[in-house]
Parts: sequence; structure tokens; C-alpha cells
Amino acid sequence: MTDPNRCAATLGDKEILNDFLASQKQIAASYNTFAGECVNPQLRSTFLNILDEEHCIQADLFGDMTAKGWYQVEQADRQKIDQTRQKLSQG
Repeated sequence: MTDPNRCAATLGDKEILNDFLASQKQIAASYNTFAGECVNPQLRSTFLNILDEEHCIQADLFGDMTAKGWYQVEQADRQKIDQTRQKLSQG
């Protein structure tokens, strides 16, 4: 059996934050499904509040990672944006 303390010691901050971000994406996706498929309005509202909190956590992680250069985001080409906007407005 692998010692969890030994494994954690081999992970750097970048890998840990990457794992946190991946987990937050999965958590947010789950709460989104729960809220969308919830019949009880009060419970749905609770799920939506939790989902908002999870999005805030995800945005914080994303911000920290991009600030450190650990999550690279490619800027969209203006021409591709215009083409996509035109395509979506047609159909």
C-alpha cells in the first residue's frame, strides 16, 4: 500500500492546484446537473447557491494558476470570434 504522505510530498504546488481545479470543475458540473434536475424549488435554490460558491472557488484557483503562469490561456483570434458569432446568429 502506498503511503499518502509520501505521495503528497512528491507533488508540487502546480500539480496540487491543477488537481484542485480539475476537482472543482467536476464538482461544479455535478451541482449544475443536480440543480437542473431538481423538482423541489427550495432545494434547487440551495443547489444553485452552492454552484455559485463552487464557481467562485474555481475562478479563484484559475486566477491563481494563470497569475503564476501555470495555466496558459490562448487568446481567441478576432476573425474566429466573428465567424462563430455569425454562424450562431444564423441558426
